[in-house]
Amino acid sequence: MLHKTRGIVFKTTDFGENSIIVQVFTEKFGLQSYMVNGAKKPKAKIGRNMLQPLHLLDMVVYHKNTGNVQRIKELKNSPQLLTIPYDIIKSSIALFLNEVLFKAVKQQGEDENLFDFVFSAIEWMDHQSEGLANFHLLFLTQLTRYLGFYPDRYLAGNAEYFDMKNGVFCQYKPDSFSYLSPPHTQNFAVLLQCSFENMPLLKLSNDERRYLIQKLLEYYALHIEGFGSIRSHEVLEEVLG
Repeated sequence: MLHKTRGIVFKTTDFGENSIIVQVFTEKFGLQSYMVNGAKKPKAKIGRNMLQPLHLLDMVVYHKNTGNVQRIKELKNSPQLLTIPYDIIKSSIALFLNEVLFKAVKQQGEDENLFDFVFSAIEWMDHQSEGLANFHLLFLTQLTRYLGFYPDRYLAGNAEYFDMKNGVFCQYKPDSFSYLSPPHTQNFAVLLQCSFENMPLLKLSNDERRYLIQKLLEYYALHIEGFGSIRSHEVLEEVLG
């Protein structure tokens, strides 16, 4: 049966001489795998260049509830990314976020709220000309809303520590080894209050940015089974300076 759905490219894998399997986070069906025959041929109707990480799609797909690998009837990049593929900072952020999303978004069912957040955030980044140094930090903190472990901000204004295991701000050092302490706790609390629009007001040093991203990845690993390690943030840190 044919269905229309928007999609976000997560990963492509070679299959045979000219084909690929692409994993797409779809608005209608969640994370799905699609076979694209002939994608590596020079004049392919659906070429590999259309299926780069975090490219945004309009799709017409065949969908079977019992199928492991689905098929695509029609596909176009919509909206077309104008800057992310050509800007070293934006493309590095996109590769990092793509690696995190691929590890974090594992459910097969639809999640339109999560999809809308990711789709809109990518589109927003594509249209910005500056002030993106903290975009990945804010994206990861907001993403936790949709993954089920957004921090409890009840004591954020006065807390000395953030207990990453339990996701709460607290006055005293937690028993576990996974926590933030001053001044990182306060910086994290400010980050949680930010939106993409007022993000340039968040002033972090390069060292603090590196520290927070490492702790955020640790936070993800604590709350997502099998999350593992992320490597692309090292490249991103080099690009951001």
